[in-house]
Amino acid sequence: MPWFRRGEPAPLVPTGPQPDEGDSPEALQAAIASVVRLVNASAGRLPLRAVVTARRVTDVLTEIVGTSDVRPLDVYAVISVRSAATDYLPTTLRSFLALDEELVEVPRGSGRTPVQSLLEQLDTLEESATAVLEAAQQQDVDALMTQGNFLRTKFTRSDLDL
Repeated sequence: MPWFRRGEPAPLVPTGPQPDEGDSPEALQAAIASVVRLVNASAGRLPLRAVVTARRVTDVLTEIVGTSDVRPLDVYAVISVRSAATDYLPTTLRSFLALDEELVEVPRGSGRTPVQSLLEQLDTLEESATAVLEAAQQQDVDALMTQGNFLRTKFTRSDLDL
């Protein structure tokens, strides 16, 4: 019977959820670099303000990933960066680029032109990315304050010392 055999134990298989390799800082940076290439390659067909705003979005996403040098990115930050770099920003740009150039300044039923809609969407993406960056930085501030409290407690004299 195999249960009673002595010998090499069976290798342990991790049972918990494993991190997705696409969630690593390197993979996130690669996704951001890909969307930067899209913005740069499309710069001639995009309004100048759209190019600038899209690059600001990618810069903020890069800053968010850069906070992983201090502490691992939390799930919210990873999902936000991955979604923005692989879906939201490229989809927004590609949808605009798919339009006939003669229609980009023609008002639609909403009264806004496709250019205005593009700029509004990019502004929303930038605001969202900035909010995620601020949250990541706030976590770093909280961690610093906690460390300071720990050190103060650890290395200052206690009121109980005689």
